[in-house]
Amino acid sequence: MATIQRRLFHQTIRALSHENPLGLPKTGSIPRMQRGLPERRKIKDVAKVVAVSSAKGGVGKSTVAANLSLTFARMGYRSGILDADIFGPSIPTLFDLSGEPRLSSNNQLLPMSNYGVKTMSMGYLVREDAPVVWRGLMVMKALQQLLHEVDWGGLDILVLDLPPGTGDTQLSVTQQIVLDGSVIVTTPHTLAVKDAVKGINMFKKVNVPLLGLVQNMSLFNCPHCRQDTAIFGSNERINEICREHSIDLLGDIPLHQSIGDDGQRGKPTVVSEPESQRSQAFTNIAKLVESKIGL
Repeated sequence: MATIQRRLFHQTIRALSHENPLGLPKTGSIPRMQRGLPERRKIKDVAKVVAVSSAKGGVGKSTVAANLSLTFARMGYRSGILDADIFGPSIPTLFDLSGEPRLSSNNQLLPMSNYGVKTMSMGYLVREDAPVVWRGLMVMKALQQLLHEVDWGGLDILVLDLPPGTGDTQLSVTQQIVLDGSVIVTTPHTLAVKDAVKGINMFKKVNVPLLGLVQNMSLFNCPHCRQDTAIFGSNERINEICREHSIDLLGDIPLHQSIGDDGQRGKPTVVSEPESQRSQAFTNIAKLVESKIGL
């Protein structure tokens, strides 16, 4: 009993450590916190990194990120996705994965894989119903560990699924690693579009290339009358923003029940309905991203 209590005590202390919130063995690969802007580094063994972002939550950003990573794998690339949302990770659900990742021989986290895509997420390190009640410094250090202490084993492309907003996490990612580009996801709704502009301006401010904008939930095609309806409004404002900021509209993803259902059962659209028009929409976006980053 005493041995178990000692182990639990040390695990608790380790989990509360600001320097090592994920409790990983020391490897020396993470740069220490420093004054001023940190030097941007490439993620080891990863050729290209693309961030998928939205300043507004609930616009389907994680669904888009997951389907893009799966499309890259279907195109023959060694693809991975990193869930950078510490508080609300979605990737374990979308990829139907659970359990704790193993450690490599050099004490780095080994990604968990499904459908030919390597994944890493905070969701693998905490219980599904357990809240992450951490202050900013702990969150930043955990993010550093996810960025620099995962053994990807060689990837052609890594998709970063960023949390909503334009705060600490987004700044830490853009200042710490070399990004080959960013994709903004929004719906046509006025509130989402206004926040998308904030995301565009954030990436401009930190000098990260803007690959373009994805309009999610753009049109709903009624299965009965076959008429298209713009549930969240027309795409007129989206087109204006693209013109104003000189960025491309990478594509439209329709509002369709199966896209949400596919994600909830852990088999995203690109996997569950590879021949559908919805899957083709993700493929078209991935091909544009491919050409823009020189993949």
